[in-house]
Amino acid sequence: MLENSFNNRVRHKMLWALLLPLCMLWSIFSTLYRPAAASAAPLPVASELPAQWQGRALRPLALSDVEQRFAQNFPGSLSRMTDGQQTLVLRTVNQPTRMLHPAADCYRGLGYRIAAEQLERDQAQQLWRCFDATPGQSGGPSGGQRLRVCERILDAAGQGFTDTSAWYWAAVMGQSQGPWQAITTATPV
Repeated sequence: MLENSFNNRVRHKMLWALLLPLCMLWSIFSTLYRPAAASAAPLPVASELPAQWQGRALRPLALSDVEQRFAQNFPGSLSRMTDGQQTLVLRTVNQPTRMLHPAADCYRGLGYRIAAEQLERDQAQQLWRCFDATPGQSGGPSGGQRLRVCERILDAAGQGFTDTSAWYWAAVMGQSQGPWQAITTATPV
């Protein structure tokens, strides 16, 4: 019995010793030999902003100091607009980047408490990742106002992502083509 247990452990370790290098080689191969479309030169970022959002006219808003600093190194464009009821943040990127991170991370960094994270469908049945953002003790940049924040990422073919990591890996692996647009809405509650 003891010998059988020992043999099972040896077989298990041998299997891992074989699979680990294979996984590493597959990772290296898939990174170096992506499909041609994924390794092509990035497309230019569209600079024209939408004039309407959900049937309401949009007007541009100035970026905050934090947003301006972030935009300086962002591989794409960043803009903020409002329809009078909610704030819309559009981030457009040409290539996969770890700088496109979840809105919840941004709001946490600004001192908000995040709650009620969930996936929701809008009136057009599009899936969004949403959460409530409540200012912390510092009051937050919205003057202490609780917000309902929703976000999604769209690729050039209209495929939607609600998870930034899933988008990133689909883009890196050539399963999603750019340019991509990350849309974040923040509505006072």
